[in-house]
Amino acid sequence: MRYVLLDRITRLVPSEVAHGVKCVSLSDDIFVDHFPGHPVMPGALIVESLAQLGGVLVEATMRERGRNDLHALLTMVDRAKFRRMVRPGDKLELEARLITAREEGGQVRATASVDGQLAAEAELTFAFAEVKSEKLRARRREVLNVWLTGAAEEP
Repeated sequence: MRYVLLDRITRLVPSEVAHGVKCVSLSDDIFVDHFPGHPVMPGALIVESLAQLGGVLVEATMRERGRNDLHALLTMVDRAKFRRMVRPGDKLELEARLITAREEGGQVRATASVDGQLAAEAELTFAFAEVKSEKLRARRREVLNVWLTGAAEEP
């Protein structure tokens, strides 16, 4: 199964902040085994949803600097704290604030909230990998456009 844990990017301001949403559904495959009769979204997947949003933010920041060929790879999770359970029916409101972005990588401070209550927080560090294939760059643009606009085509 592919884990795309970001449903929509609601705000993207390169060099500053990104906001996004993950709607947690009982139909998500993770709830088959985690946990029967008491479904809880695993903390690792909450961090992954934050990493997907944070990766978009650091990549967008580098695109503003003329680097369209970079893919952010999560390399470190620091100061992760889980404050409340996330369950089916919850809407995770995600935020990533840029700490730094350089040629070798970037760092964000990320939070996930449900109904205004902090569910998780962490500092996430990324390394950049160069994407040389135009086909892969096009696929990444397509996914970003879906997250931003709901459609694969550029507006």
